[in-house]
Amino acid sequence: QRLEQRTRYDLEMMREIGSCKGIENYSRHIVGNPPGAKPYTLIDYFPKDFLVVIDESHVMLPQLRAMAHGDKSRKTALVDYGFRLPSALDNRPLRFEEFDAMINQAIFISATPAAYEREVSGGISAERYKNYFRPEFEKGNDILYVHFSAAMTITFRAMDEAVAELLHEFPERKFYHVDTKGITIVSYNIVREIGDMIKAGKTVDEVLAWADKEVDHFAQYFFADDLKFFKRSGRVSGIAATMGTLVGIRPIICMNDEGKMVSIGKERGRANAMDRLVKVVEELGDDIKNHHFIIGHTDAPELAAELKDMLHKRFGDDLNIETVVTNPTAGSHCGPNGVGVSFHAKSRT
Repeated sequence: QRLEQRTRYDLEMMREIGSCKGIENYSRHIVGNPPGAKPYTLIDYFPKDFLVVIDESHVMLPQLRAMAHGDKSRKTALVDYGFRLPSALDNRPLRFEEFDAMINQAIFISATPAAYEREVSGGISAERYKNYFRPEFEKGNDILYVHFSAAMTITFRAMDEAVAELLHEFPERKFYHVDTKGITIVSYNIVREIGDMIKAGKTVDEVLAWADKEVDHFAQYFFADDLKFFKRSGRVSGIAATMGTLVGIRPIICMNDEGKMVSIGKERGRANAMDRLVKVVEELGDDIKNHHFIIGHTDAPELAAELKDMLHKRFGDDLNIETVVTNPTAGSHCGPNGVGVSFHAKSRT
């Protein structure tokens, strides 16, 4: 009786003034959609070539997936208890698969992309890879490509596509690649080692055999000085970032055997974080004096110099340390005053 009275009252209001409270709950009947049909949204009014930019996609996409479920849960109770007609359930947000089907082109911004973003995204197009590799094939050169971790991006699917087309075009040429399972300084460290081998006259087969055995023996550990940058990249929550920064918490991050960044703990205060890096080298270091040892920093030359002194005091002045500035892309995720080390290790973790 209550539902009938409300519905009749709403219909009368719509006849008299063209609207009623909660008119959106009658949208299915007004537009003539069948039960369960996708509702109309603002996206339906966009041109076909519109671009969607999703910032912090690791947070936003799960929210998009949850919207329709949350709406249905709330409205089901209203329908079950006689406050709304069952057709009110069709006034809802888009389900994620409906939203996805309407998106033609999108940019996902995230330091921690989930499987979906990695599946549908690519940082470098296949055409760009072809433009990069083709001149070398045209010169009659084979290619050895040493790259950063494939586990961190979908980009290398485009590379595979480009290489397959080029090898079909240049069947006499060879393409080899080495996944460093790392970023920044550990990738640079491995490139330095491979460069030394090439200069020493090692063959490609020898380099590939070495990489297959040794890549997992190059470790990288670093810390961030200010957690607000990790908050922006989605690695810590806003509350954790604020509280952690206030009490001087520095997360210790490493690259694991899968080529992904993982946290192995945290230290309070910069001095303790620096000590932790030295202890990691003590625990995991293997034949470090006969390999390149890299210190990387994010606009923190004083910290890098201090860490270098600490390492020399612990391991001797004959430790061959090279100091480099971390590239801006990686540096933007951990912010200024970050510092890290890459070295030959028994294992990465």
